[in-house]
Amino acid sequence: MKLKFNAKLDPDFMPMSVVYRDFIADATAAGGEKLIIGIERNNGYISTFETVVFPEGSGKDQENIDMIERIVKSLLWFRGGYKVIIAGSKTVYDGIAKAYAKDGTRAFDNDFMAGVYEKEFEVVWVPIEEAPKDNEGAAPVGRHLDGCRIGFDAGGSDRKVSAVINGESVYSEEVVWFPKLNADPQYQYDGILSAMKSAAEHMPRVDAIGVSSAGVYIDNKIMVASLFIKVPKDEFEKRVKTMYIDIAKEFGDVPLEVANDGDVTALAGAMSLEDNGVLGIAMGTSEAAGYVDNNGNITGWLNEFAFAPVDFSKDAMVDEWSGDYGCGVKYFSQDGVIKLAPAAGIELDEALSPAEKLKVVQGLMEKGDPRAAAIYDTIGVYFGYAIAYYSIFYDIKHVLIMGRVTSGKGGEIILDRANQVIAEEFPELAQKCQLHIPDEKARRVGQSVAAASLPKIN
Repeated sequence: MKLKFNAKLDPDFMPMSVVYRDFIADATAAGGEKLIIGIERNNGYISTFETVVFPEGSGKDQENIDMIERIVKSLLWFRGGYKVIIAGSKTVYDGIAKAYAKDGTRAFDNDFMAGVYEKEFEVVWVPIEEAPKDNEGAAPVGRHLDGCRIGFDAGGSDRKVSAVINGESVYSEEVVWFPKLNADPQYQYDGILSAMKSAAEHMPRVDAIGVSSAGVYIDNKIMVASLFIKVPKDEFEKRVKTMYIDIAKEFGDVPLEVANDGDVTALAGAMSLEDNGVLGIAMGTSEAAGYVDNNGNITGWLNEFAFAPVDFSKDAMVDEWSGDYGCGVKYFSQDGVIKLAPAAGIELDEALSPAEKLKVVQGLMEKGDPRAAAIYDTIGVYFGYAIAYYSIFYDIKHVLIMGRVTSGKGGEIILDRANQVIAEEFPELAQKCQLHIPDEKARRVGQSVAAASLPKIN
């Protein structure tokens, strides 16, 4: 593997984009066999991915399994699903089925996806002739500006709400709250209802409600959400899952649309850029993402980039939650900055919180400290190669980067270096994809206003 750009502070970095490119070239040269992966999720939707692997009997079985396991992992967290369908190599199927079993190395993924889609997780094999076909559920969501709308943005530390009449925000408020500390879901219910009532008071009526919130939502139901992290599982099932649906009934059961905050961020970006094919990535506590496709649709995909691999090196840092290596959360978040600090020669006080550690590095960056600059340069290299990997799964024209890691001079270094990596390593991608840090115009199309545009008024 030859790289034109090395990650200064991480010499073992093996970008998925380049490793996969080399794998395809080598497998094809060896007379590669076609393999199709299908991922099935709610409502029978299926996403497929076609690739090639080394032929059976070539002595490359483990290489095939190692690579396809990373591709399956990526598809699960990009698309979401409870069933993996392997069409082609039986040997590859055996390796994937073993890894993603309940007691396998990817038991976390098995358990998480089963919980989200409320179905037993499974890996199945079919012959290549019976490979699944795409059955996607992308739908035009958002950009509806007619009528009197409530837009609600549920953050972990503050909640924002807007009253929007025919596309114009006539009222907005931001209130500090502590949903992650409260085990009684009545706290969250009362907070959300209070916010929406305050917006409703500034309009003659409520025609629709749009909600932006971190987490996973299916048919407006809350499947996984950090706002309710303290709520016991039985209470979550009884009182949380349909919370937004129940609150909408308080306003006359008006049209409701609940979307992941990453998708709403991408939608706000698409509205401000007046274009589509937008991937939004926020580097903060974790790596959050959202996507608006080239038809202006939100896809219904999972878009949980934090758990998708970007580094093929098995020596890469392991994420404590998922127990997996090389995943985006350790590269594009405050964790990524903290991980690189020792290699840069920066000692951080262990008594500080992760957010405080990030502020120390940002303070050094503002003073022009070359050690801090090396951290952001390394993240920029990571990011350029990661965007190329993401582009294998997403048709991207614009990448919006945001979040506290990208603020100030550090963000400029990340953007500049990522652009250089893409231009020199992936010139075809460079011709069609632009990277942006949101400008003031993008910020004016606020999250809660974009959320308000989600539902269509019948």
